[in-house]
Formats: sequence, structure tokens, C-alpha cells
Amino acid sequence: LLRASMIVNMDSVTEIFLKLLFLLCVHRQHMAVTGNKYNCDDQLVSALPQSSFSSSSELSSSHSPGFARLNRREGAGGWSPLVSNKYQWLQIDLGERTEITAVATQGGYGSSDWVTSYLLMFSDSGQNWKQYRQEESIWAFSGNTNADSVVYYKLQHSIKARFLRFVPLDWNPNGRIGMRIEVYGCTYRSEVVGFDGKSCLIYTLNKKLINTLKDVISLKFKTMQSDGILLHREGQNGDHITMELTKGKLSLLINLGDTKTHPPNAQINITLGSLLDDQHWHSVLIEHFNNQVNFTVDKHTHHFHAKGEFSYLDLDYELSFGGIPVPGKSGTLSRRNFHGCFENIYYNGVNIIDLARRH
Repeated sequence: LLRASMIVNMDSVTEIFLKLLFLLCVHRQHMAVTGNKYNCDDQLVSALPQSSFSSSSELSSSHSPGFARLNRREGAGGWSPLVSNKYQWLQIDLGERTEITAVATQGGYGSSDWVTSYLLMFSDSGQNWKQYRQEESIWAFSGNTNADSVVYYKLQHSIKARFLRFVPLDWNPNGRIGMRIEVYGCTYRSEVVGFDGKSCLIYTLNKKLINTLKDVISLKFKTMQSDGILLHREGQNGDHITMELTKGKLSLLINLGDTKTHPPNAQINITLGSLLDDQHWHSVLIEHFNNQVNFTVDKHTHHFHAKGEFSYLDLDYELSFGGIPVPGKSGTLSRRNFHGCFENIYYNGVNIIDLARRH
């Protein structure tokens, strides 16, 4: 963990320098990899120790969760809970935050015990759980029709989590709940930075390299606070762009301060998402090409045309992440800095957190 208050100038090949004005904790996990194809289908469960498995209950010591490995026959040949009902679960601790791309299930070896449908839940902490969703709804996975056939399911979108829970919904009516499972994926690579509600990270661009026709900003965030500024860029005469969490919803505000010289539609305020203060990771993407703007939060995108407003914006060459560096600057709704974590901040392909970590 690093706690720092500094101003750093960089002169790199790309002629971009970074200025940092912040008091924050930087936690490095692994270097982010973007835009490259890579294999992410390793078997994650087979090598885990017994202590990585847990469950709501077990029928006997030979039906314990540690026996729930795909194609294994030890013990009674799989996990079975004490009572077969919809309140049971099988939990896996992968040891670190991991990218999960597929799952597979079997029933109990040589038995009448198998699960015909189940839910998948995931968590970073093992306490705050989220259900896997697909096609805008909680997804029930089709399970098994016998004890030993393997049913493999490739996830439509990968999960990034440390803990997984399999929650049986239905099972063989002539038997009981019985499961053996495998999880597929790979180590998740990321750069994470924590903000304490009083800090911000400032990225200063070289004026010569700014492309006024194109901007792409992407990041992930998680927080338990319902309000806070994620992104701010100030301009002259009150012009500004602000992305802010307000009552658990994310707003993108584009404002031209001088209404006398700008058209009536000079202010744009787009709100997406809800309950984003749930301590789970949420993804954000802002794409500005010419006057077309795409604002995406967790796969929900709002497309709009700026109708010339961007041509009026006379913005500073600074992007502030996590808050506003100078008290009293205009352009915010709550004026509260962000309290939580950001992951993999990119501006036009530049890894902002990695630059900060490398000073």
C-alpha cells in the first residue's frame, strides 16, 4: 500500500505527462491486458485444497463439499446436503479474484442424486453476493439428467470474483441433491486504486496530442457510498463535463456555462443504472466520436448526438478522477468526492493507474 501526496511530471515517447495530487492507497494486483486474445479456460477447481470448499450442510462426512470435484469418486462420490431443499448451496473459494468463463456439473457418482437446475452466485468477499444474470434477468442454469454425464456451460459474459456459489433449484424427484462441479477461467489481471473521499487523481495531457474529435474513457468502480464524483473536466466560463454518482445512479453532465452565447440545449444530463452503491464492480465507458457520444454503464448504453455543443467546450487539459482537486470549482451536483475503488482506468488507451504506480 502506498500513501502519497505528489506532483509528478513525465516526458515519455508519447509526450504525455502525469500530475498527481492525491492522498490515496494504491493496491497493485497484476498488469492489465487489453486488446489481446488469450486463453482463459483453465480448470480452477481440481487443484484446490479441501479448505476451499464449503456448503450450507452435508448429509454425512462422506458427502462433504470437498468431494464435489468433477469426475472424482472419493467419499460418497459428490456433495449432498443434509436436507434437499432450495436453501442449500455449494461454495468454492478460488483464493483470489479470478476471471470465470465456464462451469460444468455432474450428479453424485453412481447414484440417483443430481441437480436439474441451479443458480450461480459470486462475490469478492464471501459475504456480499450477486446473482449471475443473462438476457437482463437472473439466469437459471440447466443441470443434469443423470448422475455421471457432464453438462458444460460457457458463460455469455465472464464473471470476475473470488467466491462462487452453486444454488440448486430442482433435482431428481427420485433422489436428492447431488453435485460435482468444475469451474473454468484464468487469473484476472487488473490495476486497482482506492479513494478515501478526500482524494483525487489528476491526469494532465499534452496539448499537442489532444484529438478533439475522439475521446474514449473506460473504468470500473465499486463503492458503498451513494454519492460521489467519478470524473470531472473543467473549462472556461463554467464549462465542464462531470460523471457523478447520485443516490446510487450514475449521471453524465455536459454543461456550457454561459447560456447567453450557447443554445438552450447546451446542457446534457444522462442518467444510467441504479443501486450502483452495492459494493460490486460496475463498468463505465464513455465514447466521444465527432459529436456522437455513447455512455455505457454495465452493458446499458445511451447514444446521443451533441448537436455541436462539444465545439463550444473550452476545456482544461486535465482529467480528474475521483473528485475535484480545487475546492470551489463549479460543475458538480453533490460536490462529494468518491469513496471506494477504481479498476483499470483507461483514457484513449493509456493505463492511468499504471502511470500513477510508476510515478
